[in-house]
Amino acid sequence: MIPAPNPGDKPWHERRMLLATDLDGTFLGGSDDDRRALYDLIAAHRDDVALVFVTGRDPEFITDLCAEGFVPWPDLLIGDVGTTIASVHPGSNTPVRPVAVLEADIAERWGNSGARVRKALEGAPGLTLQPTAFRYRVSYDLDADLHDPATEAMIREMGFDVIVSANRFFDVLPSGISKGPSLRKLVSHLGVPEERVLAAGDTLNDLSMLACGLNAVAVGGSEQKLIDQVRHLPTVYKAAGIGTAGITEAIAVFGLLPIEKGITNAL
Repeated sequence: MIPAPNPGDKPWHERRMLLATDLDGTFLGGSDDDRRALYDLIAAHRDDVALVFVTGRDPEFITDLCAEGFVPWPDLLIGDVGTTIASVHPGSNTPVRPVAVLEADIAERWGNSGARVRKALEGAPGLTLQPTAFRYRVSYDLDADLHDPATEAMIREMGFDVIVSANRFFDVLPSGISKGPSLRKLVSHLGVPEERVLAAGDTLNDLSMLACGLNAVAVGGSEQKLIDQVRHLPTVYKAAGIGTAGITEAIAVFGLLPIEKGITNAL
């Protein structure tokens, strides 16, 4: 079991809420006032909130972001579009530590496929390889005007999954691995009651997380293709508030934390 960050902290399963949130456009979205309101709400209930970043970003980005001091440190990280599952330890020499027992299946499914995927996609129209050396994924910037949909079919025939999101990112992942399955695995490992979980996102690479059956919110300003996919799912709340305002709105709707009057204008 992943220990709580500090001795004496509440065990994960006793906390009132586990917030599993995407970053860009979601936990980093909205006005500065909206962001501060949500971050202050979390700080006021920090012992009762398990904060999990679920993002396409890599661990180095998370470390640099939180070190600036405005964005709160998460307790846990599902990074690299679900291919990293890690605990977070601010102030240590190794602030992000992958959890081997939770990543074992991911590593096995991927093997040493990076070079094979990059070779197969070399010269593919509309794809520019991202420079980060991800462990269990290969990611590209996408020019939608040049992209050939047959490229996706080729990668799937090779046995991998493809996620195209925000009309500008192209991620190749191990089969069956994405944000949703990794979040489910983490929630089960921690023993957190499912009704205390809130997943938040705004683009298609959040779809598996929002559609995995846990309480979820598609924040205001979400990609229309995501909204179309989750529109009729009863566990997904479609927020009016943009980014962080939408998360605060959903926390109130699901009754996960007490919200002071006036903290959101959406209710």
